[in-house]
Amino acid sequence: MARREDGRDWAYRVDPYGFERPEDFDYASYEAFFSRYLVVLTRRAIKWSKLLKGNNSIQKSLKDMNRTFPDNVKFRKTADPCLQHTLYNVLVAYGHHNKAVGYCQGMNFIAGYLILITKNEEESFWLLDALIGRILPDYYSPAMLGLKTDQEVLGELVKMKVPAVAELMERHGVMWTLVVSRWFICLFIDILPVETVLRIWDCLFYEGSKIIFRVALTLIKQNQAFILEATNFPDICDKFKQITKGTFVTECHSFMQKIFTDPGTLSMATINKLRETCREKLLSQG
Repeated sequence: MARREDGRDWAYRVDPYGFERPEDFDYASYEAFFSRYLVVLTRRAIKWSKLLKGNNSIQKSLKDMNRTFPDNVKFRKTADPCLQHTLYNVLVAYGHHNKAVGYCQGMNFIAGYLILITKNEEESFWLLDALIGRILPDYYSPAMLGLKTDQEVLGELVKMKVPAVAELMERHGVMWTLVVSRWFICLFIDILPVETVLRIWDCLFYEGSKIIFRVALTLIKQNQAFILEATNFPDICDKFKQITKGTFVTECHSFMQKIFTDPGTLSMATINKLRETCREKLLSQG
């Protein structure tokens, strides 16, 4: 069939992304779908524009925003465009959207990474909402109960999977929050190389919070012998800083393969049961 590259028929056969539609493309069904989908997109766009407006209670809490990625040229005030403005919009909008959370430490780094990836503030907002509202509930709430719970869950998982390291931590009185809190709060941003973090996030959006435990357990298990060389409290803390550097974490492809093999079986049923126990323990401590 001759193609009419300069005709309306040809233009109609190419989708908005530049792909040619097949001869048997069902235009009627697609247009019916898109008319419904357009309503969703419009509703979200309207909500986004409204969220950018409102009172300035959130703005007052964004005092540490200027400290977001000081080593990234795109976030410097001299950059054109400067992503600080985009970051500000995303965080203000999210604070208005989720008043129970507002703004919490660590959210600026999460939002900043999303902006660097999507290059779109509205898309970054919705991805941030998926992370904070659905995948990691209570991580960034004022009490940070979800975050504290999962750090304790990791401790229980290490007892099961790498007992020698758990025994070392207990013997020297090292709380898990001291060595892994930034892993959880920043989702490995500024902890692991950028390419590795992005691969982890792909899995995080697809498989949920279980991935964080897989990454943490892999780091600990792979470096078990090195960690066990520690002889005191400061030494243990230093070892945990060192295990996030080097070739093992830089080779993101092989690293991602390891996180699905090294920790062994890790079901959500097990994690949820541990979460329930650890949460009750934390609440009882007040």
